[in-house]
Amino acid sequence: MNEQHDQQASLAHAPQPTAGRRRLLGLGTLLAGAALLPAAAQAAASASKTGRGFPKGFLWGAAIAGHQAEGDNVASDAWFLENLQPTEFKEPSGSSVDHYRLYDQDIAMLAGVGLNTFRCSIEWARVEPVEGMFSVAALEHYRDVLQACRKRGVKTMVSFNHFVTPAWFAARGGWETPGAAALYARYCDKAARHLGHLVDYATTFNEPNLPRLLFGIPGPLSGMANNPNMRAMLAKAGQLSGTGKWSSWIFGDYAKIEAGLLEGHAAAFKAIKAVHPQLPVGLSIAIADDQAVNGGEAMRDHKRAIAYEPWFKALAQHGDFIGVQTYTRELIGPEGVVAPPKDAVFTSAHMEYYPQALEATIRYTAQQVKLPIYVTENGVSTDDDAQRVAYIGIAVKGVTNCLKDGIDLRGYVHWSLVDNFEWIFGYGPRFGLIGVDRATMKRTIKPSARVLGGIARANGI
Repeated sequence: MNEQHDQQASLAHAPQPTAGRRRLLGLGTLLAGAALLPAAAQAAASASKTGRGFPKGFLWGAAIAGHQAEGDNVASDAWFLENLQPTEFKEPSGSSVDHYRLYDQDIAMLAGVGLNTFRCSIEWARVEPVEGMFSVAALEHYRDVLQACRKRGVKTMVSFNHFVTPAWFAARGGWETPGAAALYARYCDKAARHLGHLVDYATTFNEPNLPRLLFGIPGPLSGMANNPNMRAMLAKAGQLSGTGKWSSWIFGDYAKIEAGLLEGHAAAFKAIKAVHPQLPVGLSIAIADDQAVNGGEAMRDHKRAIAYEPWFKALAQHGDFIGVQTYTRELIGPEGVVAPPKDAVFTSAHMEYYPQALEATIRYTAQQVKLPIYVTENGVSTDDDAQRVAYIGIAVKGVTNCLKDGIDLRGYVHWSLVDNFEWIFGYGPRFGLIGVDRATMKRTIKPSARVLGGIARANGI
């Protein structure tokens, strides 16, 4: 094994329950098809019999991200890093699942099963592949995507940035460098002018708090920030870019990246609202069901203070809503993250199977942020679709409980619409409601899609 494979092998045996780790740290085939807990099956059956309705206009949707599903995002920082040696990526994204070409088919399937909302992203690297040069062809492509939703009565929830930036932006220092926010706001202005009239909800960023969530307190992955392979990858990227520096996504100085993203959120919010004042603009955050154990309350509160509170404060100044993205819980003791219980069931992304987490994070968010809440991501990586069906049942039951208690919750968007590229661990983890044969790009609707679609059609369970 080389150093990278050695690191991945060690991670495969470390408990990783943090929300958002779905994309970064899922291990493709590990524990695929874990047995469905009897308690989960029972809870799902109970959820399906409640007969509770949802508010009129409640959003029921599924999500993709441009780089993860479109394929061939060749001008992006992620593409550059995927194809380096050394690299942190198990495999390159390549053509992904060809959503860039097959978007109409994917949206038709979403609408066909009964969902009414499509969450997607605009790829900045496609729109501005060279600094200052904006692609009308790319903007027109995204117009076509949004119009495909409009003609089917599907609401659009668009992230102006889902992790990935242009390679030129990373090569100038990314979010760590002065002037980053102004460059991002310029792109947001261009995209909003071209596409804003077709967007129903916009987010400036997807999970900008993810580095703090993953590495902010001691745990199995806290040392990854100093991973030698990652440092070597960034050094190689800086060398090949000709600038001698590279910062992108979670690869860089997290404190500086966070400061740049906070400034970027405010600038982007103002830029989008200047063009379309009535368009709701927020952001989505990764959030775990943080549970203190064995006297871990102080450490839990410290994690919350660094991982969530800066973004809660940012939204209080510049935000119309908050998107909650939850997958599981995290147990926190006095010294940091602790392993799940011995009888825990793990998903194929090596997270604890814990759909109850969503209700807890919605309630916590509602206590902290006085804005409308949308669940913008929630789901499970598994090759056993019955496990996904049960997960949906329990999660949606939690949504009904929150609504019953008067929480201003306005939508549930599942991750993901299709099986797609899952960042550093490639195509192993499968979160999709729709399966994809990447040899032929043939789509297959899974039973879980029809279950969620049936809930959406009835607007109740």
